[in-house]
Amino acid sequence: MTTYTALTTLPGKDAAEALALGLERLIPEPIGVGIFEIEDGSGLWEVGGYFEAPPDQAGLALLAVLHGAKAFVISALPEVDWVAHVRRELVPIEAGRFFIYGSHDADKVPPGAHPLLIEASMAFGTGHHGTTLGCLRAFDQLLSEGFSANSVLDLGCGTAVLAMAAARAGQGKTAILASDIDQVAVEVAQVNVAANGLQDRVRCIESEGFENPILGRSAPYDLIFANILKGPLIRLAPAMNSHLAPGGMLILSGILNAQSDEIITNYTQIGNSLRCKIEIGEWTTTVIHKSIK
Repeated sequence: MTTYTALTTLPGKDAAEALALGLERLIPEPIGVGIFEIEDGSGLWEVGGYFEAPPDQAGLALLAVLHGAKAFVISALPEVDWVAHVRRELVPIEAGRFFIYGSHDADKVPPGAHPLLIEASMAFGTGHHGTTLGCLRAFDQLLSEGFSANSVLDLGCGTAVLAMAAARAGQGKTAILASDIDQVAVEVAQVNVAANGLQDRVRCIESEGFENPILGRSAPYDLIFANILKGPLIRLAPAMNSHLAPGGMLILSGILNAQSDEIITNYTQIGNSLRCKIEIGEWTTTVIHKSIK
């Protein structure tokens, strides 16, 4: 079955949400509508609709004009077995001591590696993207330097691969929490944690930032992973710092290289120091150290 997409961009979150609401009312109705901020400093948001039948081009054109958006780009997507496709494309990844693989590559796990099973159908946050890979490399480097964390938080966890990496490395003896703003992501994280036999080590929680009181009760954390985006990282800097134990580490990613200086400034001006940063392609991962004093 062919699926159709209709995509556009416009400035501002409120405007994007209003356009998305209008898109949901089109006939034929979309089977899904999504919006997200384009993290390039432009202030633009992308709005997209997905349809099982060709969308109403006149209706889309009218919506774009009414909401001050660019003209919708309509594309037809042929039926694809995406799981099979992803399996072909997602080769196992090594990040220091960590080995991320799908069950179809279970025979490739090296002896002595910390294995992390992420199936192709659960593929956001597999370690293939420069942000997740950067976090794993930064964590591996900290472990090699003798760092140890009794309590760990994976904020914006996606697949929970980072929380599971902490568990595999014997960290988080007091607590390992994996939280996400999206309930679907939390459910995916729970499936992955169970598939790796770590359900007794990693607890998955829905939370917007630190709003869920469970996150506060488990603080302070010796290690916080936050592989999210520039905006939330800046907005959450004070809360991140207050939930971090003295001497603790923040591994921050989801940051374009051009954004890293701003992130570092926001965190160092509240009493922290830069431990290191890792660039992979266009993405930067930073390791921030909280002073013991």
